[in-house]
Amino acid sequence: MRQDLVRFGPELALSATVALVLFADLLLKGSGRRRFVLHGLAVLGVIGAGFALLLLPSGDRSIFSGMLAVDGMARFFKGLFLVVALFGILFGALSDEIPEDRFGEYLLLLLCLTLGLSILSAAQNLLLIYLALELVSLPSYILAGFRRGDKRSSEAALKYVIYGGAASGVMLYGFSLLYGLGGTLDLAGVGQYVESLASQGWGSQLAVVAACLFSLAGFAYKVAAVPFHMWCPDVYEGAPTPFVAFLSVGPKAAGLAALVRFFLVGYGAPTFWMTPGEFPWPLVLGVLAIATMTLGNLVAIAQENIKRMLAYSSIAHAGYMLMGVAVGTSEGVRAVMLYLGIYLAMNLGAFLAVMAVRARIGSESISDYKGLGTRSPYLAALLAIFLFSLVGLPPLGGFIGKFYVFAAVLHVKYKFFYFLALVGVLNSAVSLYYYARVIKTMFLEKPDGEAASFTLAPSYGALLTVLMIPTVALGIWWKPLADAVAKMSLVVR
Repeated sequence: MRQDLVRFGPELALSATVALVLFADLLLKGSGRRRFVLHGLAVLGVIGAGFALLLLPSGDRSIFSGMLAVDGMARFFKGLFLVVALFGILFGALSDEIPEDRFGEYLLLLLCLTLGLSILSAAQNLLLIYLALELVSLPSYILAGFRRGDKRSSEAALKYVIYGGAASGVMLYGFSLLYGLGGTLDLAGVGQYVESLASQGWGSQLAVVAACLFSLAGFAYKVAAVPFHMWCPDVYEGAPTPFVAFLSVGPKAAGLAALVRFFLVGYGAPTFWMTPGEFPWPLVLGVLAIATMTLGNLVAIAQENIKRMLAYSSIAHAGYMLMGVAVGTSEGVRAVMLYLGIYLAMNLGAFLAVMAVRARIGSESISDYKGLGTRSPYLAALLAIFLFSLVGLPPLGGFIGKFYVFAAVLHVKYKFFYFLALVGVLNSAVSLYYYARVIKTMFLEKPDGEAASFTLAPSYGALLTVLMIPTVALGIWWKPLADAVAKMSLVVR
């Protein structure tokens, strides 16, 4: 048990930070130093959790009777969540959308959400997966409606709760079917049961298929995959932008990690034919990926609000990443991890640029970005870099991320996956239209009436530059990240 607690160090550090921030928020009510102290505690807590992650004992193993995995994949995702949480804290400190008197609440909810993401990415037990998913969802509902008195924020929270509750209920029903069939909550036990189906005929096989499809609802909701994506645009538009930036990366990555464990550990090696004892889950995920990226890209074209456009962009990127999961190979999983590492920088950068524009002009409408290239050239140039990277144009990091995913798909050498890769390439071409539309508005269109130039605040400029550097550098020299991801492993039964 002691060794298990040592390997649970990052989560314990986050839990301690939550307690410290809570007590500091209560003790410093009315103090002028309250925000500074809370901000410092949260940042130090996340950094401390990062050190605990780096100091984890080497070797892959399961802890707490096999409920949690401590392997390379879990380490990668925990590190990713801590980085996203750190930027979420910094974004919140810059934004005027987080009220001064509720900054402590924002930090507490964000840290609890990060703790849930960390557990979800490593969970190997159906009950723990569900509990971790709820630990992620409940703070998210509150943060989505954080702007009291704002009708869009209230609408976003309500839709998020309704869709989240429905998806969680359907997923829990799928988990109950798996438990009833296999008699175990552990993914490894479920996998052993699935392997035994060859001798049990089609009846049990169809029950397992139904359980899989029901279970998939919860994961698809967290990733914002079709048809569980409908909450995403409204939440992105109505919720505070610092939380939306966090939401666009953290929960999506955790959902993908949980999805990988659910299928690779629970359903075993990929198969492409429906025969007794085998379920073609790669084909199901492939179809889901096609629907997700196609809908996301096509609907994004019609959006006039830049946060709604980025919401549908996020849905499309979930489709690209689902391609890598659908492959069902270690190469596909590592491609998704590499993609997420790059996606973190370019997507957070895009949302931070939107925050910077909103802070100056008070609008999120794409039409109000007219002339931004002359009014604030550096900000417009940075936003253009992030958007071009999201398209996947070389020599930016987004191109490398998509290249690795498409390569993993093509290496399967199966006709369906050739078609899947083709659809992915065509969708990337479609995405160029709506990203380029924003860039055209910034640099080639004149603002309506008089629009004064403005200087980018140093704090925004510094953070945007920090995010821009890996976005550009990883498109030129990506080998260190690729090598680091290649060493990541997944504990499979």
